[in-house]
Amino acid sequence: MMDWTSLPPLSALRAFSAYAQTGSVTKAGALLNVSHAAISQQMRSLETRLGIALLDRSARAMALTTEGQQLADALAEGFGRIAQVIDALTGADADRPLQVATTPSFAAHWLMPRLAGFRAAHPEIDIMINPSPKMTNPAPGGVDVALRFGLGHWPGLVAELLTRSPVVVVAAPSLIGDLDPQGPEDLLNFPWLQELGTSESSLWLAGRAVSGLRTKGVIHVPGNLVLDGARSGQGVAISTRLSVEADLRAGRLRLLFEEADENGYHIVTAPGVMRPPLRDFVIWLRREVRPD
Repeated sequence: MMDWTSLPPLSALRAFSAYAQTGSVTKAGALLNVSHAAISQQMRSLETRLGIALLDRSARAMALTTEGQQLADALAEGFGRIAQVIDALTGADADRPLQVATTPSFAAHWLMPRLAGFRAAHPEIDIMINPSPKMTNPAPGGVDVALRFGLGHWPGLVAELLTRSPVVVVAAPSLIGDLDPQGPEDLLNFPWLQELGTSESSLWLAGRAVSGLRTKGVIHVPGNLVLDGARSGQGVAISTRLSVEADLRAGRLRLLFEEADENGYHIVTAPGVMRPPLRDFVIWLRREVRPD
């Protein structure tokens, strides 16, 4: 556990951070509503306390030393984080749109068809949906929540299982016919569809020790077009059971392989107190999968 008593006084750290931010003792004093002499005194006190030079005073204009720049960067990050958390706790950012990051597939097949229910219950909350395969971590002042697929292990974040959904391999009957593949290698003679920016199909095949070339190649498309292409017979696709359930029931796609694993979609948030719009959204998500 960190020994907070060993830290320099907060007033000295604030004075130094203000100087590093403004580049002037006068401007730093105005920022903190104290005299420029007080800023100078606090910075000298900080250097004495630390036993290192934070400012190079050899030239006409003072400049941060290497150590001073390191401390300035750490303070800017730390004070910025504190300000963000305080805004969240006090509701100061309550009017900021709720930012939701998720995959294009989950957005299209699960979230968007249900979102009208949340909008009806909370019309005052503005929402920004960011459907992207790129993994974006929630953080105060940024993305509020990520609806992320996996096993739920993301260090530094809080993950709550929303719903299980195993990985599946599917294809349209018009492409695969009556083929009953006995192993992944039986699919190498078909074209494959893969989301731009990912290597899902390659990793899936490699994980099953299949090293042969796919003779018909791989078509890379945006995530929202993968299943559209699969339905029209343009290739074999890897998805999640949740995303293709309706297609399997309707016969538009055939289930070729299904993984017996613990993967699923998770509600991923930053540690700490949730701001009110996020709290309302998370409660709604839970009720969507566990209405009782």
